[in-house]
Amino acid sequence: MKRYRDIASDGGSDIAQQVAAQAQRASARLAQVHHVVAVMSGKGGVGKSTLTVNLAAVLARKSHAVGILDGDINGGSVAKMMGVRAWTPRATSQGMLPAEAEFGIRVMSIDLFLPQDATPVLWRAPSQEGAYHWRTMMDVAALREMLSDTKWGALDILFIDLPPGADKLPNASDVVPKLSGTVVVTGPSDVSRLVVGRSMTMARDVVHTPVIGLIENMGPYTCSRCGHEEELFPSGHARRLAEEHDVEYLGCVPFDPRLSRAMDDGGLFATRFPDRPASRALSSAADRVAEFLGLLPQSSMNGHTS
Repeated sequence: MKRYRDIASDGGSDIAQQVAAQAQRASARLAQVHHVVAVMSGKGGVGKSTLTVNLAAVLARKSHAVGILDGDINGGSVAKMMGVRAWTPRATSQGMLPAEAEFGIRVMSIDLFLPQDATPVLWRAPSQEGAYHWRTMMDVAALREMLSDTKWGALDILFIDLPPGADKLPNASDVVPKLSGTVVVTGPSDVSRLVVGRSMTMARDVVHTPVIGLIENMGPYTCSRCGHEEELFPSGHARRLAEEHDVEYLGCVPFDPRLSRAMDDGGLFATRFPDRPASRALSSAADRVAEFLGLLPQSSMNGHTS
């Protein structure tokens, strides 16, 4: 299969040169970004975006400079979860300014450009019935444009929250000049184990990107009245999955209704309720991600201006 750079002639469309120019801009935008980490899961509904937002919050609270690029073009939720849904993007001569959330977390999402909550993302085509031929290509183009046109400034880590599907990481790796690794999210069920395992194989064996670790969401629930702990799903599948693929198990985030409510309200659960078991699990996972990346406890870039 040929890539854009292999095309000798594009019939005068100049598409190869446009892509090359965007790639150069992306490299320039990320010149001050120390690490880019993709958060992925082959399975939808496991809370990937929720964990992305809260991992970012934990690291930002610990004085790391953090950004999030919402890579889910058609189902973006990061802006809502970060409480910046009302931000109006502004273009400057130096690039598009990202929204700035709590702890200075910089956020860019196509959701910020939609006029209403119910507005779908549609690509121009003679008919929407036939537009499916272009959707994957246009989604990747939108991701590339957001990455290359956003003024990210100096960051210790930029998270890219990918949509579900093992095929989404190769798309991101073609767009991102440098990818430090991936964090894989799974649920505790055996169904999640089956699907998410394919994502880890894709990351390691196809894209050749380090898997930082596997984090399990929606673990045991503790009753707020009696303190009894009960499993929502059979346990052990996620830890076994990590062992099968020889990746680090970053821990299990217990189920907590406050986590869901915080995301609905645009609040950062891990920093608002730091003593909750789920917050402690998120903090531990974030520390292990930072350790993998070699980030210092106190960001060496703290206090720098972009």
